[in-house]
Amino acid sequence: MAVAASPRLEAPVAALVTTLPEGVVVTARERVEKYRHDRFEDLPAGNPCVVVRAETSEHVRIALRWASEHRVPVVPRGAGTSLSGGATAIEGCLVLSLERMTGIRVDPDRRVVHVEPGALNAAVKEAAAVHGLWYPPDPGSYRISTIGGNIATNAGGLCCVKYGVTADYVLGLDVVLADGRLLELGGETMKDVAGLNLRQLFVGSEGTLGVVTGAVLRLVPRQGKLSTLVATFPDLVSAGTAVTRIGRTVRPAMLELMDRVSINAVEDFSPRGLDREAGALLIVQSDAPGPARATEIATVEQLCHGAGCTEVMSTDDAEEGLMFVDARRSAGEATEARGTLLAEDICVPVDRLPEVLADISAIALRHDLEIPVVAHAGDGNLHPGIVYPAGDAAARKRAWVAFDELMALAPAYGGTITGEHGVGRTKTRGLAAQVGADVLDVSWAVKTALDPLGLLNPGALLPLRSGADA
Repeated sequence: MAVAASPRLEAPVAALVTTLPEGVVVTARERVEKYRHDRFEDLPAGNPCVVVRAETSEHVRIALRWASEHRVPVVPRGAGTSLSGGATAIEGCLVLSLERMTGIRVDPDRRVVHVEPGALNAAVKEAAAVHGLWYPPDPGSYRISTIGGNIATNAGGLCCVKYGVTADYVLGLDVVLADGRLLELGGETMKDVAGLNLRQLFVGSEGTLGVVTGAVLRLVPRQGKLSTLVATFPDLVSAGTAVTRIGRTVRPAMLELMDRVSINAVEDFSPRGLDREAGALLIVQSDAPGPARATEIATVEQLCHGAGCTEVMSTDDAEEGLMFVDARRSAGEATEARGTLLAEDICVPVDRLPEVLADISAIALRHDLEIPVVAHAGDGNLHPGIVYPAGDAAARKRAWVAFDELMALAPAYGGTITGEHGVGRTKTRGLAAQVGADVLDVSWAVKTALDPLGLLNPGALLPLRSGADA
């Protein structure tokens, strides 16, 4: 059975089916259903009138021209791993899926990779590694998230404390505007200041300004040998203090934090031998060359002791180090297994980490909720995960109150409501308080110039002009 499009769209949808190759347009209700939600499932989703699974840039152009002609809103999506509702369907929309556009082509001499938006981050890393090169951005979802989604939210990850975020590696973009025009921005050179920097305008725009159909990404020589240090702390304050001291002394390749609740969530989900009694755990990696690596690890150990850690261990064994990193990476999945998850993503100046971590604990206690915290601590990016029992309406209400309190917490400390997940549809109500009316006015001016009908991902990133959220 096909989805029930409004009467005015029945004929246009039928025409779209015949315009694009067989299998590109999806109207069967049971197949459309999988495109309604992203990974932030505790958010109402609308019913799309049609799904287009584009295979080429031309398919995207056709779909967007069709949407403009018939005034149909468009929700772009990749793998649907968004944790902010950015790929949640709205009623009557066209869902534009880029999942089939997975091309990857590496140019090792120019140290770049040409990528289509549906290619997984992990696949890009693997393709680069064949040539002794590396694509550093590594969100926790790197195995399942797409490059297009990473660009849409300017994703970071575990290595960004030293190597930067997605925007630092985007040299070129192909972007289709709402009216079907294709912009080719940037290219293969490391430096390019010809004209306005429109390329970076689209990075982090969450599909509200245009749809990325191709990217040129910068690669670097593969990462060298790694040494890993794991330090346990009696509480979050001492761990946060250690992070601040490490950051102003050395530049590790990774500096991650897990609190006691997340440690126990991981141990319950997939036992790793982590210390369940630790107030916090820091996982630090160094990829400094030669003897400098041992010196850096020794410095970090000294700083952890000075901040009050209870135990420190370090290893040069790659497999042993990977075990601890995998424990940190599995925290999201382990938390999701405990109930319905509202994934938060706030970022604060690193010197405020101890205070913010203490406040998060207080919010959890005040609302009688479990809020595990993991963090890309080296850059102040915290991921508190609010968990409540599935189907518990009272707990759900408390969880959303806590969500808003956490969202307000970061700007109060000079931070931001989102570090890498994006504003999506879950945080639009908090954006104005952070950026102010003038910034919103300018943002809307840019949006209107590029998408005058307001069809691209309405309700995501920018609060609706009425002040309501999608």
